[in-house]
Amino acid sequence: MTTHEVQQVHRIAVRFSGDSGDGMQLTGDRFTSDTALFGNDLATLPNYPSEIRAPQGTLAGVSNFQLQFGDHRIHTPGDKPDVLVAMNPAALKANSKEVRPGGHIIVDADTFNKRALDKLGYADDPLTDGTLGDFYVHAVPMTSMTLAALEEFDLSKKDKERSKNMFALGLVSWLFSHSLDSTKAFLTSKFAKKPHVLQANVAALEAGWTYGENTEVFGVRYEVAPATMEAGVYRNITGNTATAYGLVMGAHRAGLQLVLGSYPITPATDILHALSQLKRYNVMTMQMEDEIAGIGAALGASFAGKLGVTTTSGPGMCLKSEFMGLAVMTELPLVIVDVQRGGPSTGLPTKTEQADLLQALYGRHGESPVAVIAAQSPADCFAAAYEACALAIKYRHPVILLTDGYLGNGSEPWKLPDVSTIPAITPDLATAHNAVDAKGEPTFHPYKRDPQTLARPWAVPGTPGLAHRIGGLEKADGSGVISQDPANHDRMTRLRVEKVNRMVADIPDLAVTDPTGEADLLILGWGSSYGPITAACQNLWKSGVPVAQAHLRHLNPLPKNTGEVLRRFKRVVVPEMNLGQLSKILRAEFLVDIQSVTSVRGLPFAVPEIEDLINQHVADLAGTLQEA
Repeated sequence: MTTHEVQQVHRIAVRFSGDSGDGMQLTGDRFTSDTALFGNDLATLPNYPSEIRAPQGTLAGVSNFQLQFGDHRIHTPGDKPDVLVAMNPAALKANSKEVRPGGHIIVDADTFNKRALDKLGYADDPLTDGTLGDFYVHAVPMTSMTLAALEEFDLSKKDKERSKNMFALGLVSWLFSHSLDSTKAFLTSKFAKKPHVLQANVAALEAGWTYGENTEVFGVRYEVAPATMEAGVYRNITGNTATAYGLVMGAHRAGLQLVLGSYPITPATDILHALSQLKRYNVMTMQMEDEIAGIGAALGASFAGKLGVTTTSGPGMCLKSEFMGLAVMTELPLVIVDVQRGGPSTGLPTKTEQADLLQALYGRHGESPVAVIAAQSPADCFAAAYEACALAIKYRHPVILLTDGYLGNGSEPWKLPDVSTIPAITPDLATAHNAVDAKGEPTFHPYKRDPQTLARPWAVPGTPGLAHRIGGLEKADGSGVISQDPANHDRMTRLRVEKVNRMVADIPDLAVTDPTGEADLLILGWGSSYGPITAACQNLWKSGVPVAQAHLRHLNPLPKNTGEVLRRFKRVVVPEMNLGQLSKILRAEFLVDIQSVTSVRGLPFAVPEIEDLINQHVADLAGTLQEA
């Protein structure tokens, strides 16, 4: 056994990278779970190709999983990894330029053969030609050591090689002083019916740990102390799982059955998977034949007095637009979850983007207003989904929840809420109504509105005395009969818009954080830009940089003090992963010269680029003031 120095660090970023078939997502997920159990705060970013299986050993097939963890609040998965685990030359070539100078690169040396290097255009072996001189390179024969550890197992060579990701996990777990117990428990559960596979994976995992413990290649091990967090029970959660739980909570607190009509689409499918396993909580899931059928089934469920929900991504939103218009016209509660991805068309199905905002706000024919909410982090997807349910039910109106691939697939610790503290939602379904007028006509008016919310009665079919017309044709205000009257259409159109506007009573004011109290610059974000913007601002606040931060959760309606906040600052900068969609809206609505910063790379903003942006604007404002 070799004695190793143990070095304490405050935060560190690790990236696992290899072929799509190398199990990098599973490896990263297991390391994340171990990190969360240890008590670190963390954020993750799975990043994988859209091809089902790209050619082995090529750049197109590289799959990554990155996480950053620390002893303090972590807002992003990190920009430059401190440790890169590269399972082949393609993974090294795709990622080495992003590793922090002085960082560690751990490679499977067995994969660096001439054929693999030639495939990637390497003239020389990068492990020996000096090109990696800025890093600590650890060439570990992972494949051969895995095969040696599994020599006695009755498995094919190919099956044994599949366990090398567990060898890598064992090695990295040793490097960061993590226990193997939780991963062993996971493997025991996963392969309970395949004892040979279970034993092989555990043996490979332990072999990786033992190699780290006994080799002299690593002079230092690392420890990251647990983060100081609010007392409570925590679990690691992805945004998609948090969204599913938030939807269930919304239905539960309303006393309604949740009915999901959905069609599988990346990166939203995991919400369907999660909800399909929660039937015991009065959840019904229907995997429909297409996107249109999915939202149609959900809207039909709402008509029947259930909480209808449909989930999708950008391409599916296009197909669902006509049924969204029907939901607006029929004034029924409906929650539409859009886990955004890179577009247009099929675009970048496994990469992230924030480019569906204008579609969410305006992507329907006619004046068809809907409420729009955007979650800001994986754990926040729970609260955002619950709020979407509450607004949809209270106002009898469709609500769109925007997340994205970064949030949906990413994860962070989530404190389990006390259900009793989550406000109940009152569906206030219409009760039996048997009154008639002098002519014998029912006096139930399906479009008689609540004076506060403008919501119409939610009349479940089959309830005595609540028979009414439903459909896409315009209805007369009050009676709900079909009407082509121009004045009535004008009134009904304005009422539907006003109903969304009145939701502002249920949303908080836009909050501004300005520690210096002297900021002339406001950085305003929405959705998943929260993480990098917050991390950048917090870094600069430590140096006394005068910058203020605000973040929009509600995009329609906007918080009632939005205009006042924007006009308070000499300059407002809005970073977003699109070509300036929110900036356009704010300029038009408030006539403020919003400075737009855009990115459509399929990746979230990096913290340093936000820091540089802030510093440039602060310096420019200071120079402008001096000239004045």
